[in-house]
Amino acid sequence: MGLLFLALLALQWPLWFSEGGWRDVRELRDVKRLQEAENERLRARNRALEAEVDDLRSGTEAVEERARRDLGMIREDETFFFLIGSEVAPGAPAGNHGD
Repeated sequence: MGLLFLALLALQWPLWFSEGGWRDVRELRDVKRLQEAENERLRARNRALEAEVDDLRSGTEAVEERARRDLGMIREDETFFFLIGSEVAPGAPAGNHGD
């Protein structure tokens, strides 16, 4: 009986405690789950970038929007007004500029 127990223990030992055993499998599953989440996040980012590239390739509206937003550009037929000292205080109601 004792010999059978030792044989069973000898067979189970690598399964539980050696490299490639249950602990390693569990750790690899956790790593895989984290990597899959990261991959999905990157796929979503790539989809957004692809949509932006398509917009930029398909027309001038997206290019104009980026030029206005990022570079502060205006068209020739537009007039740009820069108002100094007209900031509304945070929390102040619209139309009330401290008058």
